[in-house]
Amino acid sequence: MIIVGSSTVLHSPPDKETSVMFAHSRPAVLAAFALAALLVLAGRPALAEPEPDPPLPAALDRAAGEYGVPRDLLAALGYAETRLDDHGGEPSASGGYGMMHLVSNPTTHALEQAAELTGLPVGKLRADAASNVLGGAALLRAHADALGLDETARKDMGRWYQAVAKYGNASSPETARLYADAVYELLGTGFSARGVTVAPQVVTADRGPYAQAPDLGAMAAPGAEYPSATWVAARPSNYTAANRPSSRKIDRVVVHVTQGSYAGAISWFQNPAAKVSAHYVIKSSNGAVTQMVRHKDVAWHAGNRDYNHRSIGIEHEGYVSNAAWFTDAMYRASAALTRHLCEKYGIPKDRRHIIAHREVPGATHTDPGPHWNWTTYMKYVTGGSTPAWSATTDNSTAGRFTASANWKTSAYSGQRLGPDYRFASPASAADPAWYRMKVPATGRYRVEVRYPAHPGYSSSAPYIVAASAGNTTVYVDQRSGGGVWRSLGTFTLKAGTYDVVGVGRQTSGTGYVIADAVRISRG
Repeated sequence: MIIVGSSTVLHSPPDKETSVMFAHSRPAVLAAFALAALLVLAGRPALAEPEPDPPLPAALDRAAGEYGVPRDLLAALGYAETRLDDHGGEPSASGGYGMMHLVSNPTTHALEQAAELTGLPVGKLRADAASNVLGGAALLRAHADALGLDETARKDMGRWYQAVAKYGNASSPETARLYADAVYELLGTGFSARGVTVAPQVVTADRGPYAQAPDLGAMAAPGAEYPSATWVAARPSNYTAANRPSSRKIDRVVVHVTQGSYAGAISWFQNPAAKVSAHYVIKSSNGAVTQMVRHKDVAWHAGNRDYNHRSIGIEHEGYVSNAAWFTDAMYRASAALTRHLCEKYGIPKDRRHIIAHREVPGATHTDPGPHWNWTTYMKYVTGGSTPAWSATTDNSTAGRFTASANWKTSAYSGQRLGPDYRFASPASAADPAWYRMKVPATGRYRVEVRYPAHPGYSSSAPYIVAASAGNTTVYVDQRSGGGVWRSLGTFTLKAGTYDVVGVGRQTSGTGYVIADAVRISRG
């Protein structure tokens, strides 16, 4: 049976009955009472009318200005962590608070550090959105200062990469890189949420020593049992070594929601303080899959010893309260994985065996929650996850690709799609290579690109999407994430046969610009 449910991250090991909880002291409460008493004795009212929270854009501007942090970088960090949602002050699975995910758990005390840096009470940082943003900015600046970034360096968003990686509190260099890459990817694609807009922009991330860390955003790594997955091992103290299905039949799959970010969940399962794990974690934006516990072993995810021993747990990036995390790419990737597991272990593809975490007997979690679309998910599991319509164009597709003589041909990288791909040097003119495709009807389409990655390829390749409202440019770091389909976003495209996606040369980024393949899909 497959179980879909709330974050595995707070579940105890199968031989414990209580879930992991974090206790926080509240000295600010006592201080507030003392202050109130003093005000009353002084003849002044103890309680004043609370000031309204400033709008989020203003809060970001203030925090960025006060701590000398690039505003768009601060916004991208918050969006990568929480989609700029404070979730009503409730902590994430790893003990992170607010939209800037200020973490307080047995091994990480970022929340308390932010209180020291800002002079604000811990309780205010947890519950007040504007204060939480100030805390995030203060922490990020502190990491930059520790790295020795001077005033000139701080003006270049690319130079903040290592500070962002430190902010993520990752358990390993590769998960730190995964975390920081997600933030910088958002600067290239742009986003809009809660009144905050960040436009796509050219940023060359200076990874420093993290450039040597394995790229978890790349194609599947050796060790994964599911062909499309990357392998990153969970901490052995967070699961039970076993010999399934010889020792116990696998007859369920449990689906969870991480209550945190993709990189954060992967890092948490590597943390010895977690005492939780899942077999798989799936990314919201593009459906990337990471395996962390082998099928034969028992992940601690269901909060029920019996169900842990008989199931495989799948975590989905996001928060139960925010439907925006549950993308079509995530549903399709998860459904394909679930279908694979059902066929491998003879698990019936029905809702009695593919279940939510909240459906586990004795479960105290509510995931995946009311925003999870079970109808769509099960349709993909039982009927296949192939989109209703999809078209792929490779650089070698006859009559569907055009480029000037400046675009040379190479077969150097094994991450290419097809026999070869094109490359060109950056230039002062766009000189785009175009992919011509037939769009069946005007509507919203998912646009994905594929390219081989290499340290010498473009740090900010401009992809041009011919949307119905006008061309939109998205910038992609082609030094990482190669050999897999990468989403540029969802766009309204008009019907007809025309040049839908181009790859330009006009960028201040460094390295060869690569043109390999494009895929658009709908439904």
